[in-house]
Amino acid sequence: MDDLDRRLLDIIQTDFPLVPRPYAELGKRLDVSEECAFERVCALRDQGVIRQLSANFRADKLGYVSTLCGAKVPEEKLDEFIERVNALPGVTHNYLRKNVFNVWFTLICPSREEAARVLEELGQTTGVHILNLPATELYKVAVNFKMQRGAS
Repeated sequence: MDDLDRRLLDIIQTDFPLVPRPYAELGKRLDVSEECAFERVCALRDQGVIRQLSANFRADKLGYVSTLCGAKVPEEKLDEFIERVNALPGVTHNYLRKNVFNVWFTLICPSREEAARVLEELGQTTGVHILNLPATELYKVAVNFKMQRGAS
């Protein structure tokens, strides 16, 4: 990555322009063309530096509830269980851990009752015990990786 890539990453992490032509705005801020800004973002994505560009919504502000789920999944059921979890529309994260509860995921649903129903059905169809740990308070940590050398 060169300095232009680093400057671009600093902007899109915290201040992606929400305008009709965001890459033109990025280009203006970086003193390059719209095409150059777009091509740089595409290249960084192709290299795996950028995983995705997306909006991040507050589920609670939209009337949804979130729950953290931990599951004790036997080795022989891991692939099937993970596939089923990943297919659920409200799953936002799914992680494999070295622990008795070896699969952890978050589920967002319109209500606590709906979340409980989804988890009950998942547990019944897979035979896996799932902890349902609903969020009661929101703690968000914003992580921004300063890419420019010496940036504060």
